[in-house]
Parts: sequence; C-alpha cells; structure tokens
Amino acid sequence: MTPAEPRDSPPDTDAPTGSASVTTVAPITPEPPADPAPVAVPEPAPADGAPIAAGAAPTRPDAASVAADAARARSNPAPTTRRRRRWTLRRIDLAVHAVFLLAALWVTSRIWVDPAGRVAALYSSDPAQVQFFLAHSVRVVLHGEFPFYTDQFNYPDGVNLMANTAILALGIPMVPITLLFGPAVSFVTLVTLGLAGTAAAWYRVLSRHVVRLRLAAAVGAWFCGFSPAMLSHANWHPNIISEFLLPFIVWRVLVLTRSTRPVRDGALLALLVTAQAFINEEILLFTALACGVFLLAVVAQRRGLWAAAWRPLGVGLAVCAVLAGALLAYPLYVQFAGPMAYHGLSDTVRDYGNDIAAFFAPGSTTLGGNERANVNLAPNYSEENAFFGWSLSLLAVGIVVWLRREVLVRALAVTGALFAVLSLGERVSWWDRDLFTGPWELLVHLPLLDAVVPTRFGMITTVVIGVLLAFAVERAAALRVPDRRTVRILTVAGLVLALLPIAPMPLQVTTRPAVPKFITADRWRQYVGPDQTLVSVPVPSMGNTDPMRWAASTDLAFKIPGGYFLAPRNGVTGDPGRFGGRPSGIGDLLEEVAATGRTPKLDDRQRRRFLDELRHWRAAIVVLPLNEPNAEPLRRTVEQLLGPARQELDVWLWDVRALTSKSA
Repeated sequence: MTPAEPRDSPPDTDAPTGSASVTTVAPITPEPPADPAPVAVPEPAPADGAPIAAGAAPTRPDAASVAADAARARSNPAPTTRRRRRWTLRRIDLAVHAVFLLAALWVTSRIWVDPAGRVAALYSSDPAQVQFFLAHSVRVVLHGEFPFYTDQFNYPDGVNLMANTAILALGIPMVPITLLFGPAVSFVTLVTLGLAGTAAAWYRVLSRHVVRLRLAAAVGAWFCGFSPAMLSHANWHPNIISEFLLPFIVWRVLVLTRSTRPVRDGALLALLVTAQAFINEEILLFTALACGVFLLAVVAQRRGLWAAAWRPLGVGLAVCAVLAGALLAYPLYVQFAGPMAYHGLSDTVRDYGNDIAAFFAPGSTTLGGNERANVNLAPNYSEENAFFGWSLSLLAVGIVVWLRREVLVRALAVTGALFAVLSLGERVSWWDRDLFTGPWELLVHLPLLDAVVPTRFGMITTVVIGVLLAFAVERAAALRVPDRRTVRILTVAGLVLALLPIAPMPLQVTTRPAVPKFITADRWRQYVGPDQTLVSVPVPSMGNTDPMRWAASTDLAFKIPGGYFLAPRNGVTGDPGRFGGRPSGIGDLLEEVAATGRTPKLDDRQRRRFLDELRHWRAAIVVLPLNEPNAEPLRRTVEQLLGPARQELDVWLWDVRALTSKSA
C-alpha cells in the first residue's frame, strides 16, 4: 500500500495522509515520467485585434498541446476555485463539530437544567468526588497547594491524589469556571466537552490521516465519541470520557514508524503522554497496549516492514520515554511510594468483567437500551463498556469479512477481538452464568495490570469498531458498480440499522439535597479552625459524599474526615487498595442508622470509642442536616454520645471542641 494524499486537504510535512497513513509502509517514490516530445506551442495572437506580422501564418494547436494545457489547469486550479473548495471543506468540518456539540448538549441536557441540584440517578458518589477534585485544582492555582496529595478529606491521614485520578489536566484549565459558577457547573461542562471533544478529535485524525471521505470520518468519530461505553461513563467519569488526546497519541505513534525526524516526533509524543497522564493513566495504559498489539499485528502480516520501521520507532519511543519519564518522575514517585500509596485494587473491582451477552445488548443510556435487562451484564451502570447491540456487532463482523484482504482491517480485527476477550475478566459468563476461567486470570497480578478494571478493555474494542465503520463507509462509496444509488441506499440503511438502536439519549438524573445554608452562609467559620474538621452525620464515606460537595462549594475551606477515595487498607502505605480510609466504628454505626431508621442503645464503650475517633479527627463540630433521611433517629443516636443538639439555621449542631482539644 502506498501513501495517498487526501483530495480535500494538504498533507502534513511529517506524516503521510490518506488511508495508508496508518500503516508502517515506507512511502514509494514514483519514477519521474519520461521527457515528452517537444510540442510546438503557437504564438499568442496580438492583442486588440492587431494584424499578424507579414510572413507569420497563424498555427492551430495540436491535440497534445490541448491535453497538456488541460492537465496543467487541473493540477493548478485557479486561486478562487481553491479558496472556494477550502471554504467548503471548512464549513463541512464546522458543521460536523456543531453536530457533535449539539449531541453532547442533548446527552447532558437534564443536568444542565440544574447542575447543582441534579446528579446521576443511580450513583452520586463519583460526581461529588470529581467536584472535590475540581475545587482542589482551585487551591493549587490560587494558594499554591501541593497538587498530588491533600488532607482536606480523610483527615488526618489524607489522600494520595496521584493514585485517585485528580484530573489536574482538566481541573486547572477549568479554574475560572469553577470560581465563577461553582464545581457543579464545571463538572457538567467537562462531561459535555469530553463527549464532543473526543468525537471532534477522532474526526480530525480520521479525516486527515486515515480516510479521505469526510462522511466516513464523521461516522467513525461519532461512534468513538458517543458509543454506549462513553455514555455509560458520562454521568460519573469525565476523566474517562475525556479522550480527546488519544487520537493524536495514536497518530504520533504511527508517524514514528516512518518518521524522518524521530527525535522531534518522540518529544511531541512525550508531551501528549504527559498531559494524558494527568487526565487518566488507565486510559493511557490502554492506548499503549492497543498501539503495541496493532503494530505487532501489522508486522506479523508484512514482516518486511519491520526493517524500515524499527529504527525511527525505536528512537522516537526512547526519546518519548526519557522526556515523559523526566516530566512524570516525581508525580509517579508520589503515586507509588508517597503517602497513602496503595498497590493493586480491591478484589471486588479487579473482578469486574463484561458478560458475553453485553456485546449484543444496547446500552442502558441509548434509544434501545433497557436498564432492567442489562442489570446482570455489567458490574454496574457506570461500567457498560460494550453493549454494541446485535446489529452493530454483526455489522462489525461483516465489515471484517468484507475487507479481510486489507492489512489494516485484519490488524484492527485482531486488536479489537483480543481486548474484547480480556474485558470478560477472570470468569467468563453468559447471561450471568459462569462458564470458565478467562485469560485475564493469567495477567491480573502483573505490575500495572493489577490496578486495571478489566471491563474497560471493551473501550478499546469500541474505538476499533469506530475505525472499521470509517473504512467501510469510504470503501462502500468507492465501489465501482453500475447502480451506485443502490449502494448508497444500502450503506445508509446498514448504518441506521446498526447505530439507531444505540443512539444517545439524555442521561438519567435525580435531584440531590442542596448544600446546607449553614455552609453557604459561612456559619461554620465560627467553629472550625485551620487544623480542625467538620464531621457530618452520617460520616463521609463512599455512600455519603454530600459533605464532599459541601467542602467543594467552599473551595475546600474546611477539612472533613473520611470520604470517597482509594487508599491502602487500614491506612498503611503500600497495602492493597480499598475504597475509603481506616475502618470507623461510629461511621459504620451511623450508616446503619441512616439505612434502617432504628435508634440503637449505646453503652459506655461505644461512647468512649466515638470520642476517641472525634479526637483523632480533631473535630470541631458535628453537623446533621435537618433534611437528612432518617434525621430523627440519627439525632437521637448522636445525642446519646454527645448530649443535646441545638439547631442552627438548617442543621443540628454539636460543638465538640471542648471534648476534642489536646487538654481534654
């Protein structure tokens, strides 16, 4: 295959364009054409009708001259024509980007109605955590706080933010919006831009470097940006759906295989890798693994390519490793050896895998989706990382069979299939019935892979299907058949049949309690000092993240114990990870009361334990919102420990500074 320049845009000077640009084939230099025989070009006629000089008879242009003039006209169109064509393509690009943005606004429309008062219908923990991280970015920018660790929650142990995806590369650019409108608006803005930006980035790379047809690039980019997996994560994980750097990382890796300036290209790749590391390291790892498998699949089919590709690829990757390693050395040291670092995920998360049936069911957040039908096919609704539907799954297989003679298609098929199998997890199941042990069992304990959620490997398969769709649309448009209209109709019908059932729908949301006036009116400042905490009832945890939103609304002006995060078990650095900090006796007790509504009888031992925990947290006040579910049983329980509460604005308040001071 030889590199081909797209008809609709000038090629990059450092990378080939067209569908062959993603291969490792070296450009083939065509032989110069043989010198044509001299052609007599007639003298131009004198202007203004002047007579021809004596003895000079007018000559008639021959066929060769006319053909040469026509060729020159085609190769050098008039400047006006070129400008008009560029403007037309620019308008097409703008229209495609507008469609992506409108689709993202459609998906997030219900959250935009009330960003502070609406949240994902099923899980509210992740949005609260992201809003907390956005407020942390404000403190990093305005107060110069250490970016990779904080004790503003889980006080006094703190949280290793490098090990918790603190999205610094997203949060810091969002600081102006967070300051002006609050972290809730920043959150929904990130979700909207994450969906639209990912689709736009894939459209840019596909249209400039993979396929020539803009429609083909738009179809592939649409699926990459608005697939069921992306929609599933949109309500909870803006760090995962913000994949707008990944297409450019993949492109720069492929450019290295034929680069004439591998040092420069390796440095550019290093900058992209560094930026992505501060968005989501897991997705970056997936990208590296997918690129490696894809290149190996290409070389396995065309072994002669390795001789030309290994040197620039090796030099570029070495430069990337050195530069990115230097930029990320200290953050990674904090992540793996700093305070509250953990090694590996909990067994529950590590076993998250896709059910085989998940590849054939439409996603819950799509037009044809059914939450109840999908309940046992994915670990939870935020991890629906396959869910292509029957029609798209069959279409993807059909595309591979149809284009099986193409090296790229076979390499893509191998890549997508491999990671689809790995996404099944340690136990392969069909409709929630375990069948046998999966290959992930052999890899789960390897370094780095022990911190991976295996079901998310399905997102690699998603991108593969998007690229296959782009190839299929372009190949269908290029078919030379007598009845081209029928081909177009069949192509459109196939796309509609495959993509309509998984068309994006607005995210399901529910209301959440407002931040108490006691917090927004700054009444807490009368009680809580710089090294003291505000303890909520129930205690902040994975199931109770409202206090994290309270703190985020004040730009983390006060500290809280507990919260939702990943930390080593029992707070011992280097242990396997778990959700939450040290086990809390009073935290578990109040969580049970909140769930059951029953007030237990407490003894002196429990009272002493509660006081010990309050002293460990350096609590200043204990706060129970009046509108908290089961607020009355919770108030009676805490009063057995701390005595009568007093109402201040919209909370019950216990001032415990006298009980937790060092002299107490």
